[in-house]
Amino acid sequence: MPNRSTFFHHLHPPTIPSREARFRYTFGLGGISVFLFAWLVVTGLLELFYYIPSLEEANRSVQAITFLVPHGWLVRGVHYWAAQALVVTTALHLLRVVLTGAYKRPRRFNWLLGLSLLVGVLLLDFTGYALRWDEDIAWALIVGTNLLKSIPLAGPALYGLVVGGGEIGSATVVRFYGWHIFGLALPAGAIVAWHIFRVRRDGGISQALPDGDAPAPRPERISRDELVRREAPAMLVVTAILLLLALLFPPSLGAAGDFTRLPVEAKAPWFFAWVQELLRLGDPFIMGVLIPLGLLALLALLPYVVDRDERGVGRWFNREGRRAQWLVLSLAALIVGLILKGALG
Repeated sequence: MPNRSTFFHHLHPPTIPSREARFRYTFGLGGISVFLFAWLVVTGLLELFYYIPSLEEANRSVQAITFLVPHGWLVRGVHYWAAQALVVTTALHLLRVVLTGAYKRPRRFNWLLGLSLLVGVLLLDFTGYALRWDEDIAWALIVGTNLLKSIPLAGPALYGLVVGGGEIGSATVVRFYGWHIFGLALPAGAIVAWHIFRVRRDGGISQALPDGDAPAPRPERISRDELVRREAPAMLVVTAILLLLALLFPPSLGAAGDFTRLPVEAKAPWFFAWVQELLRLGDPFIMGVLIPLGLLALLALLPYVVDRDERGVGRWFNREGRRAQWLVLSLAALIVGLILKGALG
């Protein structure tokens, strides 16, 4: 069969190693994450036609999208569930990278790009969550933005930059709308493209190399056409799941937020529930700012300080990277445990 030359095919390298193309090696997490991001772009653009970023109209416009616009409920549901799923797949993709040693040289910089995308996805989800401007987002918005105030010296200026003034008000909706689209979504799209480019630049999917001085055998490879044929059913399955979730579990939407009458219970979105649990333990600046930034810095330094051994690339649970694996698995277990504690509490 002749090679195809479509744009979609050229997003892939001409050939990739057969072993590393197996589902049980990558679980398709990187490709699924890119596909979910594409769904977010498409559905988000459709929502832009109807969303009005103002204090009076923000919640009403989401109500209109949900109940009045033809198929608006479906577009909003797919957008919501794609955003939730993207947090999970991005985090699992980074975990897979650690457990297979794919963060090591020459992919150290791409590890930083992937880590920055995880942070961007979390912030995109939070700003999108706030744009509903209903009663459920009140505590999350107040607590989240007040964490900026706790930062010494620069806190008040950062708070004003994010919310658009000295307190949450009409300018906040516009600011979060701007941050969501221009401050986060557009840069995230650029980093996704850069990340994909670096995968190809760094030699494609990380593959296992022989130990010692033994000559590397020529690995069996598959063409990009075969890879695309494998990816197409996966994309159809992901699309079907998103449509099913949107149909059976539509995203909630409360009445317009009234920040003068806050709900009794403070509730963070699930992906930041671990930060909320940390805040219960002590000083907001230490628990809500320093500790999350410290964990992020530790992950960023993983291939530079924690594990500089270049062996073990492309092998699940390789012994050369045990220290990094235990560290990341421990952090993941801690965060998941705190999220579950918040959910059960």
